[in-house]
Amino acid sequence: MRHAVIALLLGSSGLLAACNTVEGAGKDIERGGEKVQDAVKPGDQK
Repeated sequence: MRHAVIALLLGSSGLLAACNTVEGAGKDIERGGEKVQDAVKPGDQK
């Protein structure tokens, strides 16, 4: 029983860390997209 609780706690902490990593990556991708939109303004296209 004790091993099951330890495994559950370790697994839960791993999932939480993964969620934070994915959230951070999403924010980075969003910022990159905003930079691209700022760089390509209407009227600049030929």
